[in-house]
Amino acid sequence: MNIRLLIFLAILLALDIYAFQAIRSWLSPYKPAVRKLGFTIYWGISLVAFTLLLLNVFEVVDDWGKTAKLFVRVGLFLFWICKLPIIILLGVDDLRRGVTWVINKVSPVSERDTSRSRFLSMAGLVAGGVPLTMLTYGVVRNAYRYRRFAEDIEIRDLPAGLEGLKVVQISDMHSGSWTQSEPLKAAVEMINAENPDIVCFTGDLVNNIATEMLPYVDIFKQVKGKYGVYSILGNHDYGDYYDWGHPRGSAEREAAQEANMQQLYQIHADLGWDLLRDENRLLDINGHKLGILGVENWGSAFRFPRKADLAKATAGTENCDCKILLSHDPTHWDAKIRPGYPDIDLTLSGHTHGFQFGVEIPGFKWSPAQYLYKQWAGLYTEGNQSLYVNRGLGFLGYPGRVGILPEVTVLTLRRAV
Repeated sequence: MNIRLLIFLAILLALDIYAFQAIRSWLSPYKPAVRKLGFTIYWGISLVAFTLLLLNVFEVVDDWGKTAKLFVRVGLFLFWICKLPIIILLGVDDLRRGVTWVINKVSPVSERDTSRSRFLSMAGLVAGGVPLTMLTYGVVRNAYRYRRFAEDIEIRDLPAGLEGLKVVQISDMHSGSWTQSEPLKAAVEMINAENPDIVCFTGDLVNNIATEMLPYVDIFKQVKGKYGVYSILGNHDYGDYYDWGHPRGSAEREAAQEANMQQLYQIHADLGWDLLRDENRLLDINGHKLGILGVENWGSAFRFPRKADLAKATAGTENCDCKILLSHDPTHWDAKIRPGYPDIDLTLSGHTHGFQFGVEIPGFKWSPAQYLYKQWAGLYTEGNQSLYVNRGLGFLGYPGRVGILPEVTVLTLRRAV
């Protein structure tokens, strides 16, 4: 056990001991037997949590089933995250007590109460229950609660033959995170119920490796579009975040990654999805040319791949009546697409997941994602160009959603007036 792990465990234990003060204060008026029972339950749960944490650290749980691993990791996350509000309020109380103690020393004329506030302790426990309740609800109720988002996309000089064309977008499936199949069938039914002309998938089919998608191929191969289903890759699809059992830069790792990519390409083919890798498809619809363009991942943050070749993807699309570009990361739009390719009418992106957490009510939306991304969810328009950022169909890390629900997007092309 290395020193960093010991320090980490010591910090967690210190947080547990500190949060315990709220439990002790809350139970102080009760009989000794009740207090003893409460203390035993608290430390019993902590012992289980630390045991499971160590099993994670030493990779014992890696041999468990996917669902068991998910429950363990979610439980650990919720166990410690719900203690943060308790610790914050106890800190406020201790600050008050410290200030009061100093005042008593400086001006001892009238002693002031420096005992711990039972009210703040109870408020801390209540506050700790809020994230526990919200995040648990987000896992149990919202992870597969698909929501339909619809927008009209106004396009300058759109021919009458393309007016009303319906594009359905899905994104960020992260199939390696899924533990259920039945809800996914409902998502496919939701997509097909739109009778879409075109279906677009904007990247992150998997978390790390191609095999994560294999259990779901038969489900998603049922997705249909009148003029086809088109897809691109996202940053997770390249396998850059996976160990592969070999050091970075080694020939063995590169060979393993390339084999994984070839398998992923085949999965797109098995799904019946036309994977666009810096290329385009020209569709003849009612005598008009619609260009569907797709690029490799490109993100403005250096931690994300910058593989896209827009010049290659747009080659041959000069005479299109309308161009729709699939690009996984929305930062690509401001950085490269708008400045260099003003004839791309609509860009479809994903990537942000809307942070899987936030508030969306009519007339107002907020998420921590907005502090990382200028465009993080929904429709954005600048001049004659539009960007739509899908909130994602799946989830990553936290296996749920709070306020920002998984999305099926329905976009209808309209002539700008």
